[in-house]
Formats: sequence, C-alpha cells, structure tokens
Amino acid sequence: MLRSLKQAYYDQRNRGHAGLQLASYCHFTSPIRRYPDLVCHRALLSAVSGEGPAPNVSWVGAAGPWCSAREREAMAIERNADDVARCFLLARSAADPDQVFEGEVVGLAGAGAFVAFGPRGEFEGMLPVRRLRGDWWELNEEGTILVGTRSGSAIRLGDPVSVRVGSIDAPRGRVDLLPGWED
Repeated sequence: MLRSLKQAYYDQRNRGHAGLQLASYCHFTSPIRRYPDLVCHRALLSAVSGEGPAPNVSWVGAAGPWCSAREREAMAIERNADDVARCFLLARSAADPDQVFEGEVVGLAGAGAFVAFGPRGEFEGMLPVRRLRGDWWELNEEGTILVGTRSGSAIRLGDPVSVRVGSIDAPRGRVDLLPGWED
C-alpha cells in the first residue's frame, strides 16, 4: 500500500496535507535521525517560544529539495542492500528447485507480478508474464490488475499465488520466479 502513496518532500512553503485534508501540516521525527527534522524543530521552537532564530527561508527553500533527493537515494541503497542480503539467504535456504512457495502479489508491472513469498513473506521475486503460458497479459490503466486478453483471467494486487524459484541473482538482488503449477 505504501508504494502507491505519493512521496513527501521538503519545501519552505506549507502545502498542507492532501490525505488528511489539512491546510496546515507539519511533520517531524527525532532530530537525531534526519537533518530536515532538526530544521523543523528549530523553526517550531522559534515560532512557539522565541528560542533562537528561525531558519532562513531562502536557505530552507534550497535545502528542502536537496534533502529530499538524498533521502530517496538513501532509501534506494537500503532497499537494494536488503534485496541482496535476502537473495543470499534464499540461495542458502532454497535447496529444492521444485519447492513450491505460497505467496502474495505485492506489485504489478507490464512485465509481470512481484510476489512476496516464504514462511513469513520475507522474500520477493518477479513472476514474469512470459512464464505464464497460454495467454497475453496486459496491465490495466491503474496498474492494479494484469488481465489475460484471451482467457479474461486476472492477477490482482493481494492475490495469493503459488511460485517456484527459477533463478537467483544475489549480487543484483533479483529473484526470477516460475509458476508453482506445471505448464
């Protein structure tokens, strides 16, 4: 669900919160964690209690986009590292190539379905549409359903699906899946 939401970004203007329908909105976590949170703390302390000067608006305007970009880069690196680590773990634990895993569709693309699988859903891989024989699959406009144009079958976000591990590219953090059923 989180992947479908619009990402937040830092800005010197108060743009409110669209999801909460608030004209004014401020969010921060611990100032130890992220520099933008420290700037937000300083601005609030200055406005509420007069403690220290408020951050310069022009500086905040330039720092906001830069901080947003760095945060997204850090998240991408963290996700990639997690994917690589999970692939090495899967490679060590998936000894039987015919083992069928029960999974859940957690993402869709024109190329196939992303499936979380494993005892606790800790692994993720791509089930390419090219592996789903006998039909031509197209992604709907909203990106929520793969539809078989011949059969009318559908693969939706949240659907349960049986898969087998086709290949693991641990250094790239990628798992290619095969259908859990025989073609």
